[in-house]
Amino acid sequence: MGERPDGATRRGAVVYPMNTPIRDPDRVRRHTAANVNARIDNLTRHQLWRHRGATRAELSDRIEELDREWDIERVLELNAASLALAGVVAAASGRRGGLMLSGVVLGFLWMHAVQGWCPPVPILRRLGIRTRREIDREKFALKVLRGDFDEVDLGSQRRDPESAWAAALA
Repeated sequence: MGERPDGATRRGAVVYPMNTPIRDPDRVRRHTAANVNARIDNLTRHQLWRHRGATRAELSDRIEELDREWDIERVLELNAASLALAGVVAAASGRRGGLMLSGVVLGFLWMHAVQGWCPPVPILRRLGIRTRREIDREKFALKVLRGDFDEVDLGSQRRDPESAWAAALA
């Protein structure tokens, strides 16, 4: 990794312009409508309130559920792979539109990789598909409620879902 005279940075075979973030963990949220982000956040907060009086085992069960929850990246990858494969199979069967389907789907996947947005993203977000970071925030807040950070001074409200949510956003 070295700097070029024009200020760009080289990583592997890709050259990134100066001041371009290499990885932006909130790029999907940034490209999602504010009301959709708010709805997803409210559903997460509802889950925290639902688990307010939960036992340590119940909180652990919910954390394990979150470990298995598919994030938007995984859903997009599966859908893109499925549709691209269907397009290749259709093309191999003599249907001329098959390769076009594969090309469009792979173009969408490329757009998502570069920009953090592609046409299926708004649909998936409206269906409530969360980013990995959103899932991890809920996990962190549940761990606060479970008492995993009791040795850290979080104040007297550390078992309060709103305080746990605020700690997860910090």
